[in-house]
Amino acid sequence: MSSSAPLHQLPDADFYGFEDLLSDTEKAKLAELRRFLAEEVLPHAVDWWNEARFPSDLLPKLAQLELSTPVQQGYSPLFAGLVIAEMTRADTSLATFFMVHHDLFVEALHVFGSEEQKSRLLDDARALRITGAFALTEPEHGSDVAGGMSTTAVRDGDTWVLNGAKRWIGNGTFCDYMVLWAREPETGHTRGFLLDANLPGVTRTRIENKTALRTVQNADIVLTDVRVPAADLLAGVESFDDTKQLLQGSRIMVGWQAVGAQLAAFDVARAYAVERLQFGGPLAAFQLIQQQLVQILGNAVASTGMLARVTELEHGGYPVPGNEAPVAGTASGDMARAALAKSYASARMRESVALGRSILGGNGIVTDYRMAKIFADAEAIYTYEGTYEINTLIVGRDITGVSALR
Repeated sequence: MSSSAPLHQLPDADFYGFEDLLSDTEKAKLAELRRFLAEEVLPHAVDWWNEARFPSDLLPKLAQLELSTPVQQGYSPLFAGLVIAEMTRADTSLATFFMVHHDLFVEALHVFGSEEQKSRLLDDARALRITGAFALTEPEHGSDVAGGMSTTAVRDGDTWVLNGAKRWIGNGTFCDYMVLWAREPETGHTRGFLLDANLPGVTRTRIENKTALRTVQNADIVLTDVRVPAADLLAGVESFDDTKQLLQGSRIMVGWQAVGAQLAAFDVARAYAVERLQFGGPLAAFQLIQQQLVQILGNAVASTGMLARVTELEHGGYPVPGNEAPVAGTASGDMARAALAKSYASARMRESVALGRSILGGNGIVTDYRMAKIFADAEAIYTYEGTYEINTLIVGRDITGVSALR
């Protein structure tokens, strides 16, 4: 027997009430974000995706939400994660832009920037008056970029001269600045730069023919004798290990994207199952369809629980009764926890979006019904910030003491 209750009266995908853990202020802010996404993003996101067009005119409105680096503003880590999940729920591409700009570029300014660099760039970056990118991956070096970085930085008086290439740089076609990583040949040290993307010698080419995140403007970057002022060397970066502080946090945020993709899959698949009539009744009346919806829901709830906990650990360590200060893990253990959350949630996401696509049948392979877009974008989430395999091996190394990475 089918339910007569309208969709808005049915339980949503936050089946275990994680949002109840937020403060009243955070709940109100999350509701404001949802209204913005419902009005400004959801009606247009499929068109942006189909046209591979980034909605630059949306940025001033997005900036008005004042959600840049929420934890830096005093919001809880859980709230910061749910912001990314909600953005992904509406449009994975917009969430990816937001993460690259705020969780990597702006966060790098917070963590590694000098007072002069912060004074010069931080306010404009937080308000999206300038946009940023994060340039680490190279054409021949993805997961192994730590040991194989080819981009070089050579000191020459009051400037650094950069040569090399970067690939898959989100926001790379239009950004004003990039946090760019290069190796100093003489010492082997990794340096970070606040690279003005419009300097002579910087060539940016959009990567075409993508089947995921089509709204995101990924770029190939070529650097030919680019002279960067010494004042734009990131003051707080001493080695490649410093990048891990940023990547660990962004890896967790990509895990939250995997949560958001599952919330989107549940929303679309459940609505379709309740409203689509077949064999004289709604699809939702069939046991196999209910089983698939419950599997998507279970995957989403499990992923949310894991991400909620690892986000808490990232920002505070283990709370121990009787101790005033929580006990944090080792640096390698922290990264392993982030890697497990990202790999597990992205694997559950892959299963969830496949089930959702199946529920929609043939309508699941056209973007008109949103599910095809959700399904395709999930493949990017599964791959970036460490592939499923690489993240798995990071955890394996931590729990065995033996590295399978070469």
